[in-house]
Amino acid sequence: MRSNTVLPRPTPLYEQHLACAGHMTDFGGWSLPIHYGSQIQEHHHVRQHAGMFDVSHMTVSDITGEDTLSFLSNVLANDIAKASSVSGKAIYSCMLNEDGGVIDDLIAYYLSDEHCRLITNAATNEKDMAWLQAQAKGYSVTITEKPELALIAVQGPAALAKLQQVLPEHLASLTSSLKRFQGGFAGDVFIGRTGYTGEDGVEIVLPGVQAPSLWEALNAAGIPPCGLGARDTLRLEAGMALYGHDLDEAHTPLDCGLAWTVSLTDERDFVGKTALLEPQKYQMMGLLLEGKGVLRAHQEVIVNEQVVGMTTSGMFSPTLGHSIALARVTVDQGDALNVGKTVYVQVRKKQLAVQVVKYPFVVKC
Repeated sequence: MRSNTVLPRPTPLYEQHLACAGHMTDFGGWSLPIHYGSQIQEHHHVRQHAGMFDVSHMTVSDITGEDTLSFLSNVLANDIAKASSVSGKAIYSCMLNEDGGVIDDLIAYYLSDEHCRLITNAATNEKDMAWLQAQAKGYSVTITEKPELALIAVQGPAALAKLQQVLPEHLASLTSSLKRFQGGFAGDVFIGRTGYTGEDGVEIVLPGVQAPSLWEALNAAGIPPCGLGARDTLRLEAGMALYGHDLDEAHTPLDCGLAWTVSLTDERDFVGKTALLEPQKYQMMGLLLEGKGVLRAHQEVIVNEQVVGMTTSGMFSPTLGHSIALARVTVDQGDALNVGKTVYVQVRKKQLAVQVVKYPFVVKC
């Protein structure tokens, strides 16, 4: 009997993961390493030195054509015009539905008035592409996915110095010339001074056939591979949202603590803007558990014996040595949710006292 099981897709670095004893898992339909032995060690190495991640599951798309800027102005909540003064400048934005809910969050690089590059999430690929194609009707643009590309993120305080030792001269020169949140091409390789860890570093987009040799060279130079587990603890310490947890189509970016990614102060219209002008229902807050226990997603937040929201991401912070969480709560709680206040989180049958704190929880770069 034939099995209907769909096997996860390997990235161009699959064999390298196995060679490094990667513990593989199915992540959004892709076979990726969750760790290579110790998630905690990988986390600390990125915070203190440098590490690399295979993020080839992310979707790279090029938007080209004479209406590129007007199209992106309409589909992004952030304003692509902010980036149009410098080639390669990037913005972080959400794409919204008509109700203001987040279809996906992404990075958009401005390359020219007729060419921008988007980096979107893996698990949302099908709906992202369908939505973009539907919105493109009436615009003179072409949306081209680039599945032949691989992505390697090199992150940490020593990342840039290490890269200068490993990269060929033309790529090393490009890397040193980039400002934060800027990208550029050197031949068929694109390098962005971006990341998802709260550390300095780059994300290297290159043809998949070239990825294994670069990965092995980086590893040989003392930049160890790190898995999904460390990537998750690093991004949460940095207060970075994860789609499907902290962001979804049921909530606006304002509800998710991303007001800074939305341009509402000009006359520009965009999909979902009308909904964002309605009164805000929720706010995001950081929580710190100093006692025993582990905070997870989907745990109730309690104030004055009333449930006021839910944790969206939560885990043990290797840097702080305590459990931390992001939570989405209703906005009508007065000063009960101010920084320094004590609230409670329902963890199994216990209500654990947690402190409301500012996030990012760990600030590095």
